[in-house]
Amino acid sequence: MENTTSTGKPHTVADQVVGMMASSGIKHLYAITGDSLNALTEAISNDGRIKFIHMRHEESGAFAASAEAQLTGHIAACAGSSGPGHVHLINGLYDAQRSNAPVLAIASTCASAMFGTEYFQETNPTLLFSNCNVYNEMAITPTQVPHMVQAAMQEAIGKGGVGIVGLPADVISKPAVDSYAAITALPTQRLPEPDMAHIEEAAKIINEAKSIAIFAGSGVKKCPELLAEFAEKVKAPVATTYKSQLELMPENPNYVGHMGYLGMWSAEDAVVNADVLILIGMNFPYPGFFPTDKKIIQVDIRAERLGRKSKVDVGIHSDSTLFFKALLPKVSVKSDSTFLKNTLDNYHKILNEFQKPVSNPGLKGAIRPEYMLSLLNKFAADDAVFTVDTGMNNLWTSHYLTSKGQRVMLGSFTHGSMANAMPMAIGAQCAAPSRQVIGICGDGGFAMLMGELLTIIQYNLPVKLLVADNRSLAFVKWEMELAGLKPEETNLTNPDFGHLAETVGFHAWTVDDPKELETIMKEWLSCDGPALLSVVTDTDAASFSFSEKLMASAKPGNPLSNFSPLGA
Repeated sequence: MENTTSTGKPHTVADQVVGMMASSGIKHLYAITGDSLNALTEAISNDGRIKFIHMRHEESGAFAASAEAQLTGHIAACAGSSGPGHVHLINGLYDAQRSNAPVLAIASTCASAMFGTEYFQETNPTLLFSNCNVYNEMAITPTQVPHMVQAAMQEAIGKGGVGIVGLPADVISKPAVDSYAAITALPTQRLPEPDMAHIEEAAKIINEAKSIAIFAGSGVKKCPELLAEFAEKVKAPVATTYKSQLELMPENPNYVGHMGYLGMWSAEDAVVNADVLILIGMNFPYPGFFPTDKKIIQVDIRAERLGRKSKVDVGIHSDSTLFFKALLPKVSVKSDSTFLKNTLDNYHKILNEFQKPVSNPGLKGAIRPEYMLSLLNKFAADDAVFTVDTGMNNLWTSHYLTSKGQRVMLGSFTHGSMANAMPMAIGAQCAAPSRQVIGICGDGGFAMLMGELLTIIQYNLPVKLLVADNRSLAFVKWEMELAGLKPEETNLTNPDFGHLAETVGFHAWTVDDPKELETIMKEWLSCDGPALLSVVTDTDAASFSFSEKLMASAKPGNPLSNFSPLGA
């Protein structure tokens, strides 16, 4: 390793870290510079291979890195300066960890000599991040740094999660120490293959069963064609997680919807009523959805997840592609498609119900979100990347966005954070500058990290933001109403978001008349550069696709109805 940089200055720990990151394929560092990060910022500028993305909040930087890692499958990076800087990372890092996103997080600190003295901005990153990492260490000498950075990146790539390195301000500026560890992060090991004894056991259970159902998650998105082939062979309906539906929905005639608290009763009926249930590649966060009196086979690339959410009769530690290739020759073709047909009929009943609110665009000042999302689904690019806020947006995106070609949807699906959509859109657009990136924001989440509008403008990212302005924390309001409680503290006083975005440089529109929405949405999607569309939506819109009884009993005039705006 050279002792000086290209500028002739001594090769520092900061230079070494940046060199390792760049050589490992990291393209961006999402951070706010300052204090203990200044040396790293200079090193990035001198190296030239990594682009520093100056965020307005470190939490946003962690969300952006998470989105980039999930979209590309490659490691991404974020950083926070000493004390409050890296403390702000924690929410986005929790999301990355729970999304299995390979992220390197640099947590800069005060000088190591000040540890334990209650120094200005002193914190303990190792303790702070103890529950959201696959690697978490603090360097106090230059010798440790290359080993720790290498280990953090390797663990993040190999295990799918957050590798954290604490770097004190004095250490990061010292001369680097040459080390064999200062190398590119290496590829991970061969994917786990299934134990053939377990494959034989699973095949026996499947061949003896009258009805099979499959519940699939993101772990299957690399082999949707094998999933479809297997499902057709055994006449099994396929339910998915909300997170994976866009990848697994296309080319799968056995698809019966996604499952969960915002899911479809067709999917739940399939999962509960089959003789045998196959869980594959999913990290579904909710217990209680799975039967206790049926045979269950679970397949996951991460052995620690087997049996985590339900009782399991056969647990198979395997990559999903290798599992299907091993199992397909072992199972017999089933001829009885009665169970599959019944669940597909249920699914199509729900799809028909979904079209009723679409045909009613709403009233002035109360545009139906179903209509809004159906238009977005129609006009968005076939390979669009959607990022979605947590809350009511999940309800509408889960029901009205469909897969066309290579569409992807990113969100805080397991951590469930507000305000993730806009910063995730930043990370997705940085990672894929030629793709259409659409951030679908709730008004509450959008307002929480609204400063990132300035980040989008600063880098002229052609992000398209859709804000559903229903003047409330509508999902919380909806939860309280369903529980028989009086909604409290859920109303929001909002500005005109379109006008606000326009003042900082966006192409922007605010629409409150459903008659104008289609024309303006086309213009919004087609314009060059950053653009925001704020839609004044019906505060009381809701959906009951998770319950056959509630869906059937929804009546016009009911504020929780599927069918009418404001009781019209």
